[in-house]
Amino acid sequence: MFVHNKIQKLNDFFAELDSRPDKCVYFYRINGYTEEIGQFIQKYYATARLSGVIIEGRIPNPDEKNLDYYEEIMGRNFQMSVAFISYSLKKWLPRMNDYQRENMANSIYNTLDTLRKSGKNDNMLKNAYIKFMCWLYYKFERIANLLGENKLPKILYEGEVSNYELLLLNVLASAGCDIVLLQYNGDAKYLTLDASSQMSDSLTMPGMQAFPQGFSLKRVRDEIQHALNKERIYGTRPQIVNCTNAWIEGKGFCDFKKSVTTRGEDPKLFYNCYYRINGVEDKRTYINDLYQLQLELRNNNRKLVIINETIPPPTMEEIEAVKRKNYAKIEDMLLDLSSNIRYTTNIELQRVMIKSFLDVMFQEEKLPDMNIRKLTNKAVHLICWIVRYQKELFPDWKMPEVGCFIHLGPCKNENELLFIKFLARIPVDVLILNPNLNTKCSLEDSLLYEISFSESLQVDRYPQESTDVQMGTIAYHAERELDSIIYQDTGIYRNQQYGKANSITLQTMYEEIQILWKEELKYRPNFSTDNGVVLLPVIFAKISGVKDAMVSKYWTAIRELITDDTFVVKTVPYIDTTMPNVIKNFATEFYKNGRLQKKTIKEHSSYPYGFLREEMQEHILDKLQLMIDQKLIKGTLENGTEYTIVSTILNLPKEIVRLIQKFDFTKANPKFVYFNTGEKMISLEDSILAVFLNLVGFDVLFFVPTGYQSVEKYLNKRLMEEHQIGEYVYDLRVPNLSPLPANTKTSWRERIFGKR
Repeated sequence: MFVHNKIQKLNDFFAELDSRPDKCVYFYRINGYTEEIGQFIQKYYATARLSGVIIEGRIPNPDEKNLDYYEEIMGRNFQMSVAFISYSLKKWLPRMNDYQRENMANSIYNTLDTLRKSGKNDNMLKNAYIKFMCWLYYKFERIANLLGENKLPKILYEGEVSNYELLLLNVLASAGCDIVLLQYNGDAKYLTLDASSQMSDSLTMPGMQAFPQGFSLKRVRDEIQHALNKERIYGTRPQIVNCTNAWIEGKGFCDFKKSVTTRGEDPKLFYNCYYRINGVEDKRTYINDLYQLQLELRNNNRKLVIINETIPPPTMEEIEAVKRKNYAKIEDMLLDLSSNIRYTTNIELQRVMIKSFLDVMFQEEKLPDMNIRKLTNKAVHLICWIVRYQKELFPDWKMPEVGCFIHLGPCKNENELLFIKFLARIPVDVLILNPNLNTKCSLEDSLLYEISFSESLQVDRYPQESTDVQMGTIAYHAERELDSIIYQDTGIYRNQQYGKANSITLQTMYEEIQILWKEELKYRPNFSTDNGVVLLPVIFAKISGVKDAMVSKYWTAIRELITDDTFVVKTVPYIDTTMPNVIKNFATEFYKNGRLQKKTIKEHSSYPYGFLREEMQEHILDKLQLMIDQKLIKGTLENGTEYTIVSTILNLPKEIVRLIQKFDFTKANPKFVYFNTGEKMISLEDSILAVFLNLVGFDVLFFVPTGYQSVEKYLNKRLMEEHQIGEYVYDLRVPNLSPLPANTKTSWRERIFGKR
C-alpha cells in the first residue's frame, strides 16, 4: 500500500510517482483560500477531469438496482480475508492488474479490520464491504486501472464528507491516488470523524482567508470553459509581442525620438513606449519643445497622429460600417466583431491588433455592472477608431516600425481610455500630455510610465506649424500664475472667465424680486462654480394683479426694474406663428434621432449665430437640446413641437442675441419682461422663447394684471413662481417704460443732509 506524505508546495500534487519521496500519495483538505490556491484548484480540477473523479456533493448510496446487480454477479458471500476480497475484486473490477488489486484488497481489509476493532459486528462489516464495492464500481471504476501508476489519478471532493465516504477515500489513497477535499465551511465537521487527522492533512498557507462568497466547482468549471472559449476567440496568436517601456531611460521626449532600430534586438519583440507627462519642465520653452518633437518625428518618417483634447467620436458612417449581429454571449460578440479588424498587407500586424483588442475588451468585461449591451457598444466604438487611425499609423507597416500617437490634454472619456490601452499594446508609441495641472487624466494602466513636473501651463492646441509657436515671456507666465491665484475659488472673477453655465430658478417672495433684480449673479443665493461650470440663480415668475388696484404705483415699480439689458415685450403675441422664419425649412434636418445635429447646424448657410463667441454658441445649442430632452413644452417629442422649438430658438431677435453675446455668467444677467394686459393669448413661440431664456440665464418676468392664464398654458410642468399681488385690473395700456435717467445734480442741502 502507499504511504501518505506531506507536500512542500502545491505543485507537488502534479509530480509523477517516480519523482516523489518514498513514492507517496497526497491526501489533503483545503479549508481556506488565496489566489494561489484558486489557481491550484483550477489546475487540479482540469487534471481530475482527464484522469480522475470529481465529486460535487455526497456519493449516492447504492439503490436497490445497484444491490440487485451486485448480488447477481457476486452473490451474498462475505469473508473477512484479503484472499476473499482480492478474488472478489478480480471478478467485480476486472480491469485492475494484480498489483493494483493486491493494494486495493489490503487497503479494504485494513479499513474493515479497523471497523471490527471499534466494535462493528460481522453484518455491519458485510454491509460496509458491499457499499464500498458498489461505490468502487459505479463511481470509481474509471480510475481502477490507473491506481498506483506513475501518473497518479486525482480525486476532487467538494463538501462535507461522511464517515463511510472518508473511509473509502482513504482506501483509494492507500491504493494509489491523490485526493483533495474542498471544505468551504471549515474543518470542524471533518474533525468529528478523524480527530487526529490520521487519514488526511489540512493545508496551511500564509494569507489564507475564507473562500469567496459563491465559490464552487461549478464556478471553476465556468472559468475553465471561459478560458477555453477565449483561446478559441484569439485564434492564431501573433509571433511578435510588445516590449513596452522595458527599454526606456525615463527621459520623456528623448525616448520617443530614439530610433526603433536601436531600442532592442529581439526579432520577436516590437519596442514601444507608453508615457503620461504631467505639468511642464520649462514654461518658456514648452511650446517650442512640442513643435520640435513632432517636427523631428516627421523628419524621421515616423507615422504620427496628434489629438487635441479629445478624440473625435465615430461618425454614423463609421459605426454603420462595423459588421455586427445580435449576440447572446460576450464570447460570440467579440469573436464576430474582431473580424472587422483587417490589415491584409501584413497578417502578423492584424493578429497583433486582434489580440490587443481582445485583451482590453476582456479586461473591460470584468468591470462592475458591465453587460453585453454596454460591452458591444464599447467594442463597436473601439473598432471605429482602429479602422480610422490604422490608415495613418500603418500605411505600409513592416517590422520593426513603430507609429506615434500623441494626445494633448487629459483622457477622461471611457471609450478614449480603452483606445489608448489598445494602442499601447500594438506597434505604437503613446504619449499623453497633461501640461495643465488643474486637470486630471483618468487613465490607469499597469504598462503606463508617468513623469510629473511642478510647473503648470494651459495649452489648448498642439503646435504643428511654425505659426502655432508662440513663446510666452517670463512676465506673461507670471501674470497667468497670478490669474490662477486671484481668480480660483476667491469670489473674484475675470471678465468672461467661464464658458459653461446651468440655471436654477429661485423661489422668492414678490418683494424680494425688487431686491435681487439688479444684483449681480455672484451675490445671489445658491450661486456657485464647480469644475468650470457656473450655477446661475435666476428669477422666473408671473406677477398677477395690481397691488391695491393703484395703477400708477404699479407702473412706477415696474419702471424701476427696466435696465439697459432688459428686453421688453408689450405686444401679444410677440412672435406670430405666421411670421416668416427660414429655419422652419431645415428644422427636421437640424434635429434627428433625438439629438441636435450641431455640426450640421453650424455649417449650414442659414445658421444665424456663427458670429457669436464659440462658447456662447455652444451654450445656446446645449440649452436648446436640454429644453427638448426635458420636454418642458407640451407636445415635445409627441406631435412635432420639437421642430417648432428648434426653428424658434435658431431665429431669435437680434436684440436678444446681442444680450446673450455680452452675458458674463458671474455678473448681472440680462432680463426679459413680458406684459400681457389684455385678453389676447400668448403664442406657443413666445412661451418657447421665455422658457429658453430662463435656461440660458435670463431673469424672466410676466406681468399679467388681469390674472388670466398666460405662458403656463404651454408648459408641461410648473417652471415659474406665480405671485398674486392684488386685485385684477383690465384693459390697461403699457406706458413708456424707458429707464429713469440718473439725477446727477444735487443741492448743497442734499449733499449735507441727504435726500428726504
